[in-house]
Amino acid sequence: MRLLDRYLLRELMVPLLYCLGGFFIFFVSADLMNELPMLQGRGLTGRDIAEFYLYKSPEMLPTVLPMGLLLALLYALAQHAKHHELIAIRAAGVSLWRLAAPYLGVGLLFSLLLFVSSEFLGPNGQEAAEAVLNRHQTQPEQQTELQWHRNLNFHNDVAGRSWKIGAYGLYVHEMLRVNVEWTGPDRMRRVLFAERAAYRDGGWHFTNALYFTYEPPNLDFPVRTHTNYISFPEFDETPRLIKSEIKVSSLSALKAAKKLRLSLAEILDYQRLHPHLTGSKADELSTQFHGRLAAPLTCLVVVLLALPFGAAPGRRNVAIGVAVSIGVGFAFFVLSRLSLVLGTGGHVPGWLAGWGPNAIFAAIGFWLIRRLR
Repeated sequence: MRLLDRYLLRELMVPLLYCLGGFFIFFVSADLMNELPMLQGRGLTGRDIAEFYLYKSPEMLPTVLPMGLLLALLYALAQHAKHHELIAIRAAGVSLWRLAAPYLGVGLLFSLLLFVSSEFLGPNGQEAAEAVLNRHQTQPEQQTELQWHRNLNFHNDVAGRSWKIGAYGLYVHEMLRVNVEWTGPDRMRRVLFAERAAYRDGGWHFTNALYFTYEPPNLDFPVRTHTNYISFPEFDETPRLIKSEIKVSSLSALKAAKKLRLSLAEILDYQRLHPHLTGSKADELSTQFHGRLAAPLTCLVVVLLALPFGAAPGRRNVAIGVAVSIGVGFAFFVLSRLSLVLGTGGHVPGWLAGWGPNAIFAAIGFWLIRRLR
Protein backbone atom coordinates (compact mmCIF):
# COMPACT_ATOMS: atom_id res chain seq x y z
CA MET A 1 0.00 0.00 0.00
CA ARG A 2 1.39 3.39 -0.94
CA LEU A 3 2.03 6.11 1.60
CA LEU A 4 -0.86 8.16 0.22
CA ASP A 5 -3.32 5.29 0.67
CA ARG A 6 -2.21 4.73 4.24
CA TYR A 7 -2.58 8.43 5.01
CA LEU A 8 -6.07 8.68 3.52
CA LEU A 9 -7.23 5.57 5.35
CA ARG A 10 -5.78 6.76 8.64
CA GLU A 11 -7.60 10.07 8.33
CA LEU A 12 -10.81 8.22 7.52
CA MET A 13 -10.72 5.65 10.33
CA VAL A 14 -11.28 8.02 13.25
CA PRO A 15 -14.44 9.74 11.91
CA LEU A 16 -15.63 6.39 10.58
CA LEU A 17 -15.48 4.77 14.03
CA TYR A 18 -17.24 7.76 15.58
CA CYS A 19 -19.97 7.77 12.93
CA LEU A 20 -20.58 4.01 13.06
CA GLY A 21 -20.72 4.06 16.85
CA GLY A 22 -22.98 7.10 16.89
CA PHE A 23 -25.45 5.73 14.36
CA PHE A 24 -25.51 2.33 16.07
CA ILE A 25 -26.24 3.89 19.46
CA PHE A 26 -28.90 6.11 17.88
CA PHE A 27 -30.77 3.23 16.23
CA VAL A 28 -30.51 0.97 19.28
CA SER A 29 -31.79 3.79 21.50
CA ALA A 30 -34.68 4.56 19.15
CA ASP A 31 -35.67 0.89 18.96
CA LEU A 32 -35.28 0.47 22.72
CA MET A 33 -37.60 3.38 23.45
CA ASN A 34 -40.23 1.75 21.26
CA GLU A 35 -39.78 -1.83 22.51
CA LEU A 36 -38.97 -1.25 26.19
CA PRO A 37 -42.53 -1.96 27.46
CA MET A 38 -42.59 -5.24 25.55
CA LEU A 39 -39.11 -6.24 26.79
CA GLN A 40 -40.08 -5.49 30.38
CA GLY A 41 -43.30 -7.43 29.95
CA ARG A 42 -41.24 -10.46 28.93
CA GLY A 43 -39.29 -10.18 32.18
CA LEU A 44 -35.94 -9.34 30.56
CA THR A 45 -33.16 -7.96 32.75
CA GLY A 46 -30.65 -5.32 31.68
CA ARG A 47 -28.18 -8.03 30.75
CA ASP A 48 -30.84 -9.84 28.70
CA ILE A 49 -31.68 -6.62 26.83
CA ALA A 50 -28.00 -6.00 26.02
CA GLU A 51 -27.69 -9.57 24.74
CA PHE A 52 -30.91 -9.18 22.75
CA TYR A 53 -29.58 -6.12 20.90
CA LEU A 54 -26.22 -7.78 20.35
CA TYR A 55 -27.97 -10.51 18.39
CA LYS A 56 -30.16 -7.94 16.62
CA SER A 57 -27.18 -5.84 15.51
CA PRO A 58 -26.86 -7.59 12.09
CA GLU A 59 -30.34 -6.26 11.26
CA MET A 60 -29.10 -2.69 11.77
CA LEU A 61 -25.90 -3.00 9.72
CA PRO A 62 -27.62 -2.39 6.32
CA THR A 63 -28.57 1.07 7.60
CA VAL A 64 -25.66 1.86 9.94
CA LEU A 65 -22.77 0.97 7.64
CA PRO A 66 -23.78 3.03 4.55
CA MET A 67 -24.87 6.06 6.58
CA GLY A 68 -21.77 5.96 8.79
CA LEU A 69 -19.47 5.53 5.79
CA LEU A 70 -21.13 8.39 3.90
CA LEU A 71 -20.87 10.85 6.79
CA ALA A 72 -17.29 9.83 7.63
CA LEU A 73 -16.19 10.18 4.00
CA LEU A 74 -17.74 13.61 3.68
CA TYR A 75 -16.07 14.74 6.89
CA ALA A 76 -12.65 13.34 5.91
CA LEU A 77 -12.79 14.79 2.40
CA ALA A 78 -13.98 18.14 3.73
CA GLN A 79 -11.01 18.23 6.09
CA HIS A 80 -8.59 17.44 3.27
CA ALA A 81 -10.17 20.09 1.06
CA LYS A 82 -10.09 22.61 3.89
CA HIS A 83 -6.29 22.31 4.08
CA HIS A 84 -5.91 22.20 0.28
CA GLU A 85 -4.55 18.65 0.45
CA LEU A 86 -6.78 17.39 -2.34
CA ILE A 87 -5.57 20.16 -4.67
CA ALA A 88 -1.96 19.27 -3.88
CA ILE A 89 -2.56 15.56 -4.45
CA ARG A 90 -4.26 16.12 -7.78
CA ALA A 91 -1.61 18.65 -8.84
CA ALA A 92 0.98 15.91 -8.30
CA GLY A 93 -0.68 13.93 -11.08
CA VAL A 94 -2.91 11.69 -8.98
CA SER A 95 -6.30 11.26 -10.63
CA LEU A 96 -9.50 11.47 -8.67
CA TRP A 97 -10.17 7.77 -9.27
CA ARG A 98 -6.71 6.82 -7.98
CA LEU A 99 -7.26 9.02 -4.96
CA ALA A 100 -10.55 7.25 -4.37
CA ALA A 101 -9.00 3.75 -4.46
CA PRO A 102 -8.68 3.33 -0.66
CA TYR A 103 -12.21 4.63 -0.17
CA LEU A 104 -13.58 2.22 -2.76
CA GLY A 105 -11.65 -0.55 -1.01
CA VAL A 106 -13.38 0.31 2.27
CA GLY A 107 -16.73 0.36 0.45
CA LEU A 108 -16.02 -3.07 -1.05
CA LEU A 109 -15.01 -4.43 2.37
CA PHE A 110 -18.21 -3.10 3.92
CA SER A 111 -20.23 -4.62 1.06
CA LEU A 112 -18.73 -8.04 1.74
CA LEU A 113 -19.41 -7.58 5.45
CA LEU A 114 -23.04 -6.72 4.75
CA PHE A 115 -23.46 -9.78 2.52
CA VAL A 116 -22.00 -12.12 5.15
CA SER A 117 -24.11 -10.46 7.84
CA SER A 118 -27.38 -10.78 5.91
CA GLU A 119 -26.79 -14.37 4.80
CA PHE A 120 -25.15 -15.96 7.83
CA LEU A 121 -25.10 -13.73 10.91
CA GLY A 122 -28.59 -12.29 10.41
CA PRO A 123 -30.67 -15.52 10.34
CA ASN A 124 -28.74 -17.02 13.25
CA GLY A 125 -28.98 -13.74 15.12
CA GLN A 126 -32.75 -13.65 14.68
CA GLU A 127 -33.10 -17.08 16.24
CA ALA A 128 -30.76 -16.18 19.11
CA ALA A 129 -32.62 -12.89 19.72
CA GLU A 130 -35.93 -14.76 19.75
CA ALA A 131 -34.52 -17.22 22.27
CA VAL A 132 -33.43 -14.35 24.53
CA LEU A 133 -36.81 -12.67 24.13
CA ASN A 134 -38.59 -15.81 25.30
CA ARG A 135 -36.04 -16.81 27.93
CA HIS A 136 -38.32 -16.11 30.88
CA GLN A 137 -41.52 -17.60 29.43
CA THR A 138 -41.76 -20.37 32.01
CA GLN A 139 -45.38 -21.50 31.68
CA PRO A 140 -45.71 -24.89 29.91
CA GLU A 141 -48.32 -23.58 27.47
CA GLN A 142 -46.05 -20.63 26.61
CA GLN A 143 -43.10 -22.94 25.94
CA THR A 144 -45.29 -25.14 23.75
CA GLU A 145 -46.41 -22.20 21.61
CA LEU A 146 -42.80 -21.03 21.22
CA GLN A 147 -41.42 -24.43 20.21
CA TRP A 148 -44.21 -25.80 18.02
CA HIS A 149 -45.77 -24.39 14.86
CA ARG A 150 -49.37 -25.55 14.60
CA ASN A 151 -51.46 -26.46 11.54
CA LEU A 152 -48.69 -26.39 8.95
CA ASN A 153 -49.92 -27.19 5.43
CA PHE A 154 -47.81 -27.00 2.30
CA HIS A 155 -47.35 -28.61 -1.11
CA ASN A 156 -44.05 -29.69 -2.62
CA ASP A 157 -44.69 -28.69 -6.22
CA VAL A 158 -41.62 -30.54 -7.54
CA ALA A 159 -42.32 -33.91 -5.92
CA GLY A 160 -46.11 -33.51 -5.92
CA ARG A 161 -46.46 -34.17 -2.19
CA SER A 162 -49.00 -32.45 0.03
CA TRP A 163 -48.24 -32.22 3.74
CA LYS A 164 -50.73 -31.54 6.52
CA ILE A 165 -49.07 -31.35 9.92
CA GLY A 166 -50.92 -30.81 13.18
CA ALA A 167 -47.83 -29.46 14.92
CA TYR A 168 -44.21 -29.08 13.83
CA GLY A 169 -41.35 -28.87 16.36
CA LEU A 170 -39.21 -25.94 15.29
CA TYR A 171 -36.18 -27.03 17.30
CA VAL A 172 -36.60 -30.79 17.72
CA HIS A 173 -37.59 -31.36 14.05
CA GLU A 174 -40.56 -33.56 14.87
CA MET A 175 -44.11 -33.71 13.56
CA LEU A 176 -47.37 -34.63 15.24
CA ARG A 177 -50.51 -35.86 13.42
CA VAL A 178 -48.98 -36.06 9.96
CA ASN A 179 -50.87 -36.58 6.71
CA VAL A 180 -48.92 -36.90 3.42
CA GLU A 181 -50.48 -37.48 0.01
CA TRP A 182 -48.52 -38.06 -3.20
CA THR A 183 -48.38 -39.96 -6.47
CA GLY A 184 -45.28 -42.05 -7.03
CA PRO A 185 -43.35 -42.67 -10.27
CA ASP A 186 -45.59 -45.70 -10.88
CA ARG A 187 -48.61 -43.32 -11.06
CA MET A 188 -50.15 -44.84 -7.95
CA ARG A 189 -51.68 -42.53 -5.38
CA ARG A 190 -50.47 -42.95 -1.82
CA VAL A 191 -51.72 -41.56 1.48
CA LEU A 192 -49.90 -41.73 4.81
CA PHE A 193 -51.32 -41.01 8.23
CA ALA A 194 -48.87 -41.05 11.13
CA GLU A 195 -49.14 -40.17 14.77
CA ARG A 196 -45.57 -38.87 14.88
CA ALA A 197 -42.55 -38.27 12.64
CA ALA A 198 -38.93 -37.43 13.44
CA TYR A 199 -36.06 -36.33 11.21
CA ARG A 200 -33.02 -38.59 11.71
CA ASP A 201 -30.10 -39.67 9.53
CA GLY A 202 -31.18 -37.44 6.66
CA GLY A 203 -34.78 -38.64 6.41
CA TRP A 204 -38.22 -38.64 8.02
CA HIS A 205 -39.19 -41.64 10.12
CA PHE A 206 -42.90 -42.16 10.84
CA THR A 207 -44.32 -44.09 13.81
CA ASN A 208 -47.76 -45.57 14.41
CA ALA A 209 -48.71 -45.05 10.77
CA LEU A 210 -51.48 -46.02 8.39
CA TYR A 211 -50.32 -46.35 4.78
CA PHE A 212 -52.83 -46.51 1.90
CA THR A 213 -51.91 -47.47 -1.67
CA TYR A 214 -54.50 -46.95 -4.41
CA GLU A 215 -53.65 -49.63 -6.95
CA PRO A 216 -55.59 -49.80 -10.22
CA PRO A 217 -58.12 -50.96 -11.07
CA ASN A 218 -59.51 -50.95 -7.50
CA LEU A 219 -59.04 -47.23 -6.88
CA ASP A 220 -61.96 -47.10 -4.47
CA PHE A 221 -60.52 -49.85 -2.26
CA PRO A 222 -56.95 -49.01 -1.34
CA VAL A 223 -54.49 -51.47 0.13
CA ARG A 224 -54.19 -50.60 3.78
CA THR A 225 -51.08 -51.19 5.87
CA HIS A 226 -50.72 -50.47 9.58
CA THR A 227 -47.18 -50.27 10.89
CA ASN A 228 -45.37 -49.05 13.96
CA TYR A 229 -42.52 -47.70 11.86
CA ILE A 230 -42.00 -46.65 8.24
CA SER A 231 -39.69 -44.33 6.34
CA PHE A 232 -39.51 -42.97 2.80
CA PRO A 233 -35.98 -42.11 1.57
CA GLU A 234 -37.48 -40.20 -1.37
CA PHE A 235 -38.95 -37.54 0.95
CA ASP A 236 -36.54 -34.64 0.51
CA GLU A 237 -38.42 -32.05 2.60
CA THR A 238 -35.61 -31.28 5.07
CA PRO A 239 -36.14 -29.19 8.24
CA ARG A 240 -34.33 -26.36 6.48
CA LEU A 241 -36.83 -26.38 3.61
CA ILE A 242 -39.75 -26.61 6.01
CA LYS A 243 -38.35 -23.69 8.00
CA SER A 244 -38.22 -21.57 4.84
CA GLU A 245 -41.79 -22.61 4.06
CA ILE A 246 -42.94 -21.45 7.49
CA LYS A 247 -41.09 -18.14 7.34
CA VAL A 248 -42.04 -17.19 3.78
CA SER A 249 -45.66 -18.31 4.10
CA SER A 250 -46.13 -16.30 7.29
CA LEU A 251 -44.60 -13.17 5.72
CA SER A 252 -47.38 -10.77 4.83
CA ALA A 253 -47.18 -8.37 1.90
CA LEU A 254 -47.22 -5.45 4.34
CA LYS A 255 -44.14 -6.71 6.19
CA ALA A 256 -42.35 -7.54 2.93
CA ALA A 257 -42.99 -3.99 1.68
CA LYS A 258 -41.41 -2.39 4.76
CA LYS A 259 -37.96 -3.99 4.75
CA LEU A 260 -35.85 -6.88 3.50
CA ARG A 261 -36.74 -9.78 5.79
CA LEU A 262 -35.52 -12.88 3.94
CA SER A 263 -32.04 -14.14 3.19
CA LEU A 264 -31.10 -15.45 -0.25
CA ALA A 265 -30.86 -18.99 1.15
CA GLU A 266 -34.40 -18.83 2.56
CA ILE A 267 -35.80 -17.55 -0.74
CA LEU A 268 -33.98 -20.22 -2.78
CA ASP A 269 -35.12 -22.96 -0.37
CA TYR A 270 -38.72 -21.84 -0.73
CA GLN A 271 -38.41 -21.76 -4.52
CA ARG A 272 -37.12 -25.33 -4.45
CA LEU A 273 -40.51 -26.37 -3.12
CA HIS A 274 -42.45 -23.95 -5.37
CA PRO A 275 -40.50 -23.42 -8.62
CA HIS A 276 -43.50 -22.12 -10.58
CA LEU A 277 -44.71 -19.33 -8.33
CA THR A 278 -47.01 -16.68 -9.75
CA GLY A 279 -49.03 -13.81 -8.37
CA SER A 280 -48.33 -11.68 -5.32
CA LYS A 281 -46.03 -14.19 -3.57
CA ALA A 282 -43.81 -14.32 -6.67
CA ASP A 283 -43.60 -10.50 -6.70
CA GLU A 284 -42.70 -10.43 -3.01
CA LEU A 285 -39.94 -13.02 -3.36
CA SER A 286 -38.51 -11.48 -6.53
CA THR A 287 -38.30 -8.07 -4.86
CA GLN A 288 -36.79 -9.52 -1.69
CA PHE A 289 -34.27 -11.55 -3.71
CA HIS A 290 -32.96 -8.69 -5.85
CA GLY A 291 -33.14 -6.28 -2.94
CA ARG A 292 -31.00 -8.62 -0.85
CA LEU A 293 -28.45 -8.89 -3.66
CA ALA A 294 -28.30 -5.14 -4.20
CA ALA A 295 -28.29 -4.04 -0.55
CA PRO A 296 -24.59 -4.75 0.19
CA LEU A 297 -23.49 -2.67 -2.81
CA THR A 298 -25.02 0.41 -1.17
CA CYS A 299 -21.65 0.92 0.54
CA LEU A 300 -19.94 1.32 -2.85
CA VAL A 301 -22.68 3.67 -4.02
CA VAL A 302 -22.19 6.02 -1.06
CA VAL A 303 -18.48 6.26 -1.89
CA LEU A 304 -19.39 7.42 -5.40
CA LEU A 305 -21.78 9.98 -3.91
CA ALA A 306 -19.34 11.26 -1.29
CA LEU A 307 -16.47 11.90 -3.72
CA PRO A 308 -18.00 14.75 -5.77
CA PHE A 309 -19.45 16.46 -2.68
CA GLY A 310 -16.34 16.14 -0.55
CA ALA A 311 -13.61 16.51 -3.19
CA ALA A 312 -15.01 19.58 -4.95
CA PRO A 313 -12.42 22.40 -5.14
CA GLY A 314 -12.57 25.25 -2.65
CA ARG A 315 -12.80 25.51 1.10
CA ARG A 316 -15.57 23.31 2.38
CA ASN A 317 -17.48 23.74 5.59
CA VAL A 318 -17.93 20.53 7.57
CA ALA A 319 -21.55 21.48 8.25
CA ILE A 320 -22.21 21.39 4.50
CA GLY A 321 -20.95 17.82 4.38
CA VAL A 322 -23.24 16.85 7.24
CA ALA A 323 -26.23 18.51 5.55
CA VAL A 324 -25.44 16.82 2.24
CA SER A 325 -25.10 13.42 3.91
CA ILE A 326 -28.46 13.83 5.63
CA GLY A 327 -30.16 14.91 2.41
CA VAL A 328 -28.61 12.17 0.28
CA GLY A 329 -29.25 9.51 2.91
CA PHE A 330 -32.87 10.57 3.30
CA ALA A 331 -33.45 10.59 -0.48
CA PHE A 332 -31.89 7.16 -0.85
CA PHE A 333 -33.95 5.82 2.08
CA VAL A 334 -37.20 7.14 0.59
CA LEU A 335 -36.43 5.78 -2.88
CA SER A 336 -35.43 2.37 -1.47
CA ARG A 337 -38.64 2.06 0.52
CA LEU A 338 -40.73 3.26 -2.41
CA SER A 339 -39.10 0.70 -4.70
CA LEU A 340 -39.73 -2.03 -2.16
CA VAL A 341 -43.41 -1.11 -1.98
CA LEU A 342 -43.78 -0.95 -5.78
CA GLY A 343 -41.97 -4.24 -6.31
CA THR A 344 -43.91 -6.08 -3.60
CA GLY A 345 -47.17 -4.81 -5.04
CA GLY A 346 -46.24 -6.01 -8.52
CA HIS A 347 -46.19 -2.50 -10.02
CA VAL A 348 -42.57 -2.81 -11.18
CA PRO A 349 -40.42 -5.91 -11.81
CA GLY A 350 -38.56 -7.26 -8.81
CA TRP A 351 -35.14 -6.69 -10.38
CA LEU A 352 -35.96 -3.05 -11.00
CA ALA A 353 -37.25 -2.55 -7.47
CA GLY A 354 -34.13 -4.15 -6.02
CA TRP A 355 -31.44 -2.59 -8.19
CA GLY A 356 -33.14 0.67 -9.19
CA PRO A 357 -32.11 2.87 -6.21
CA ASN A 358 -28.48 1.75 -6.38
CA ALA A 359 -28.36 2.25 -10.15
CA ILE A 360 -29.88 5.73 -9.98
CA PHE A 361 -27.61 7.03 -7.22
CA ALA A 362 -24.51 5.36 -8.72
CA ALA A 363 -25.26 7.08 -12.03
CA ILE A 364 -25.65 10.41 -10.23
CA GLY A 365 -22.31 9.84 -8.51
CA PHE A 366 -20.52 9.03 -11.78
CA TRP A 367 -22.03 12.07 -13.45
CA LEU A 368 -20.98 14.41 -10.64
CA ILE A 369 -17.47 12.96 -10.58
CA ARG A 370 -17.09 13.58 -14.33
CA ARG A 371 -18.07 17.20 -13.79
CA LEU A 372 -15.20 17.80 -11.37
CA ARG A 373 -12.21 19.60 -12.78
